[in-house]
Amino acid sequence: MDEEALQQIEQIIGYKFSNRELLSKSFAHSSAVSDRIFSNERLEFLGDSVLAVVICRALFEQFPDYMEGDLTKIKSMLVSRRTCARVTKRLGLQEFLKIGKGMASNRALTSSLAASLLEAVIAAIYIDGGFDAASSFISRTFAPEIGGTDAKQSHGNFKSLLQQYAQQEFDTTPEYVLLDEKGPDHDKCFESEVVIAERHFPSAWGTNKKEAEQKAAFNALVELGVLKGTLPDNDI
Repeated sequence: MDEEALQQIEQIIGYKFSNRELLSKSFAHSSAVSDRIFSNERLEFLGDSVLAVVICRALFEQFPDYMEGDLTKIKSMLVSRRTCARVTKRLGLQEFLKIGKGMASNRALTSSLAASLLEAVIAAIYIDGGFDAASSFISRTFAPEIGGTDAKQSHGNFKSLLQQYAQQEFDTTPEYVLLDEKGPDHDKCFESEVVIAERHFPSAWGTNKKEAEQKAAFNALVELGVLKGTLPDNDI
């Protein structure tokens, strides 16, 4: 990578490297090097962990009255590959990524490559300047994402939480489909399912449409890995 490109990257990320080779390596995809050991894959591995630690600490300090469950919900969205890719593209870092000729036309890999790149850059800053430098970079670049989250707004409201997650991860809004209804008019029950980007999630029954949709949203959140466990009947 030439000197002009390195300077542009440093200006974007707000950090000046002592080891320029480390910075250059963080932008080298495995498809662009003769041996994967020279790519940014090892940096990506380290950067993923550094990012998680910094985000967890930021959330712990910013939301002192949140319990573990609320913090976990927010953290899972912030460190997701979709969010990392969005941050990378907002900064414009993907324009400097070195990839092989066979990869250049594969648009399906764009988000994955962008997310991996950000993690590699975080690791490079961490190695070159230490934890404080990496923490400062993460705090600056993720400030809009951290500031836009609030688990209390969706606490116990699985539809609200799912909508936030779907918009961040898939750039779309969940759709609720009424599949069935049973029973007499005075004692009906309803079955609903969630559809996100043409993906259908496990349906759920409720004593009214709102309850069925809330339970269906919970099922979707579990399948997406945002929540764990089963939903007791008295949780809605």
